[in-house]
Amino acid sequence: MEFGLSEEQEQIRDEVRRFAENEIVPNAEEYDTEEKFPHEIVEEAAEMGLVGTSIPMEYGGAGYSTLESALIAEELFSHDAGIALSIMACSFGTEAISKFGTEDQKERFLEPVALGEKISGAAISEPDTGSDVSSVSTRAEKDGDEWVINGNKMWITNGTVGDFFVVLCKTDPDADSRYGGFSQIIVESDRDGFSSDKITGKLGIRASDTAELIFDDVRVPEANLVGDEDAAFLQQMQFFDATRTGVAAQGLGIAKGALRAAREYAQDREQFGKSISEFQAIQHKLAEMATETEAARNLTYKAAWNVDQGNDITKLASMAKEYASRVAVDVSNEAVQIHGGAGYVNDFPVERFYRDSKITQIYEGTTEIQKNVIARELLDD
Repeated sequence: MEFGLSEEQEQIRDEVRRFAENEIVPNAEEYDTEEKFPHEIVEEAAEMGLVGTSIPMEYGGAGYSTLESALIAEELFSHDAGIALSIMACSFGTEAISKFGTEDQKERFLEPVALGEKISGAAISEPDTGSDVSSVSTRAEKDGDEWVINGNKMWITNGTVGDFFVVLCKTDPDADSRYGGFSQIIVESDRDGFSSDKITGKLGIRASDTAELIFDDVRVPEANLVGDEDAAFLQQMQFFDATRTGVAAQGLGIAKGALRAAREYAQDREQFGKSISEFQAIQHKLAEMATETEAARNLTYKAAWNVDQGNDITKLASMAKEYASRVAVDVSNEAVQIHGGAGYVNDFPVERFYRDSKITQIYEGTTEIQKNVIARELLDD
């Protein structure tokens, strides 16, 4: 099996690293503390092709593979998760448009996102609906040649900064199947009846915008329907292999950043007349952190490569997501421990890595959901 990256992939990684060191690191603490969206950094990232990495080239995107997108995520998140998510989440929802949208939808919505002119979002979760997507109650009813949408969405990334959202709605409440009767509809944020309420006080990823969305008789044209009517649940399921692999790359990046910070601190910090990196207890921590991070990297890259090959990797994607997110939490926890009291304040980045890591075990399917998927696939094999 070939484990090496191509020269082009290594160049992508190196360019992203330079961008992160120059643009993200000097500003990470400010955006985290103030919980504000990094518009200027996102615009610079768009110029480098880091926004909408998977959007096809014919619509202004970079057309990167899943593996290349994972490399970008790993590098960005290894410097700051909040700003990294703000950059990579600018295209949330566009994967549905890319695969199921009409040519008109692709031209109107994909290119502005890829160029950094617009920000998109995916609106799925609701106040009473998290892991159980089939319980979505936001309703879309046909009225002539328009859809009329009512309901609430919760924990939506880019909620107050997004220009449009791909909204999962119930369009047929009488559908025979529990998983039928759902549709995806594009809703522009300047529509009458649409409003959003920013969620603050998050544990981590504070630079990333999160909000509740409210739809009060929001009218959109029938042409905003993405794909087939009443088929959205099955459409959504097709993206989990890629999106869960993407979150695995996020967790991997956080672990990588925490390990790097811990190693540097251990080499600089002196106690009892010598660097603490000379103490076996610290060496063992670093060794375990490095081993876990490398294992997460191999699992994540393998999942990403298989997505690009078109393989059905439901089990592998959940394994990568569950393991890499766990490693992110464990490694950042140990990084704080190595820093001691200095790791408990924001003078060093490990405090932020620790807070940011937890979300990778929650969004895109909780750890418990991933274990359910792994067990189901394993027992059905």
